[in-house]
Amino acid sequence: MLRVTWVQPEDLLGHELRQAVQDGREPSAVAARWRAAGGPDAPARSGASPGRASRYLRLLAEDLLDELAELPGRLADAEPTDLDRIRALCPDWPTRDGRPNPCERRPPRPAQDDIPARPAQDDAPSRLPQDDIPARAPQDDIPARAPQDDIASRPAQDDTPAARANDRRPGAGPAAGRLEAAWLGRAAGCLLGKPVEKLPVDGIRRLARSTGNWPLDNWFTARGVPEDLAAEHPWNRRSATTSLAENIDGMPEDDDLDYPLLNLLLLQRHGRAFTTADVARLWLEEVPAGRAFTAERIAHRNLLLGIEPPHTARHRNPFREWIGALIRADMHGWTNPGDPAAAAEQAHRDATLSHTANGVYAAMFAAATIATATAGGNDVHACLAAGLAVVPPGSRLAGAVRHAIQLVRAHEDFDTVVDELHAIHSPTYHWVHAIPNTALIAAALTHANGDFTASICRTVSGGWDTDSNGATAGGIAALLAGHPAALPDRWTAPLKNRLTTSVGDFNGVGFDTLAQLTHLEAVRP
Repeated sequence: MLRVTWVQPEDLLGHELRQAVQDGREPSAVAARWRAAGGPDAPARSGASPGRASRYLRLLAEDLLDELAELPGRLADAEPTDLDRIRALCPDWPTRDGRPNPCERRPPRPAQDDIPARPAQDDAPSRLPQDDIPARAPQDDIPARAPQDDIASRPAQDDTPAARANDRRPGAGPAAGRLEAAWLGRAAGCLLGKPVEKLPVDGIRRLARSTGNWPLDNWFTARGVPEDLAAEHPWNRRSATTSLAENIDGMPEDDDLDYPLLNLLLLQRHGRAFTTADVARLWLEEVPAGRAFTAERIAHRNLLLGIEPPHTARHRNPFREWIGALIRADMHGWTNPGDPAAAAEQAHRDATLSHTANGVYAAMFAAATIATATAGGNDVHACLAAGLAVVPPGSRLAGAVRHAIQLVRAHEDFDTVVDELHAIHSPTYHWVHAIPNTALIAAALTHANGDFTASICRTVSGGWDTDSNGATAGGIAALLAGHPAALPDRWTAPLKNRLTTSVGDFNGVGFDTLAQLTHLEAVRP
């Protein structure tokens, strides 16, 4: 029996019930009808339940999905998806030259409830403190970064998305070496996380300890792992054959690398003035349905049903605030060095094909952070602050990121930080949701102070979506390192300058070639 993942109505409903609670709707009546009919909960970790539901349950699930979509949400005003409304809520939205938005009237930061020590119940979303990020105290045990190249400030100009896309003048752009480091760092961080994707944090720790690799400092290996432990916490079955230390032979295919390639194609064909409809057409031409997951698979299905963007992101799509848009953000940052607002706006046009609200904010946060890192001359803390500047401060994602960074200030031991993050977020959010994963990335980068090895190892050791998180953290930390030679050889040599992919004609391409192609898009007028 074929059970296609991430599209079965009876599975989508359980995820949508959870999403409804998180975004401030009241789904209890719908939930009661579903349970009274014998409807199952959503699968905890897999993409589909093991057996097909009855025809009655499937039809009921579809009806209830539509009913849930009509429910009003109390967080709608604080968490809009429309770009103009997002900008209006961000008092520090950067102008084109990187300075804060000079608007005379700035909306106040919405007051938030204090965060509880633990969620009161499994389906109640936590409210996180919204304090500003304090300065980080220096740490003696973190290696200092090499000086970063400076980039000249751009003069203030028309700040609309169209002007940003069309009024680009040829220039040096980011150094190809820095972009090659970013590609390599993204690949290495992704590959480190692949064999432990879906494993609980305790399982990751025990596997690494059993081979003398804790605190995590190198690739995972099956050599030396006791048989009973391997049976209790099996490696990811699709990834172990290509991502354990003894098996690595170049960079295997992964959607965390496919999407930057896809967005490279997007910019080559349409430039930075692309529209969300351009993204949709590219997906239909280049993305096999089986290579898309969660929100992207739903959006792909919706396009085939004749639904147009941005409705593709919302129609029967309970994954619209998951991590998928975040993993598509790097190219938007790489091609807008020193311009976090342009990067965020570009990421928004991409993300809204499949995501809404916090799912979109995660992509904008990542793109702005990466754009600031791509410019050089900024430490990781300035980069993360630039990312937060494009996220509505009253949103759950902004609160989660600020709280994660505060945890790092309060706890020297990163395991303690991870345990606190899991205690707060795991009862509420799926392990692929954007909010906990973005918070973990920010915490790991902050704790590592931008050091490459520490960044990818702490991110992956924190669990949840390990390969996606490792990829994002690795790309950012590698930009801060500034050049491939600044990355430890143990992370880059096994990649063999070779990427496997089914996107376009890129299969077997080298990261040096990808850097040159990315550089061309970054300097294209």
